[in-house]
Amino acid sequence: MGKKQLSHINEAGNAHMVDVSNKISSTRSAIASGKVLFPKDIFQTLTSQDFLGPKGSIIQTSIIAGIQAVKKTSDLIPLCHQLNLSKVHIDIHPSGTALHIICKVKCTERTGVEMEALTGVAVSALAIYDMCKALSHDIVISNIQLEQKTGGKHDFSR
Repeated sequence: MGKKQLSHINEAGNAHMVDVSNKISSTRSAIASGKVLFPKDIFQTLTSQDFLGPKGSIIQTSIIAGIQAVKKTSDLIPLCHQLNLSKVHIDIHPSGTALHIICKVKCTERTGVEMEALTGVAVSALAIYDMCKALSHDIVISNIQLEQKTGGKHDFSR
């Protein structure tokens, strides 16, 4: 196995966008996850209100925010390629005193969708925080990570 190198840094040490023009398009997918942790009393309040706040459904609004973010990843992360996405699915569900976020993204392209899946989780979590911060600032966004990717040179599963 050869020496691993940063793909977005060229020989001169400068940032650059990876050239994917010689790669073959293939089906690629990625799954990312994360959590939004709440103080116990705040989580109980949210649960008793069915996660509905003055701004509407906390979960549904956060899912939409995450989907929008996935579609804008190349605008947010400077060296990401624009991708024609096939599918974006975000699931947010209670777990203990947290909301657990899972984002699945799929495309048929020359490069993968890991950054899109991670961005979907991150922005969903930020939207949850935004909608709940009036109740407490002691909310923690945690454990945003890639769970799985398929397609391309290497598959990955945590």
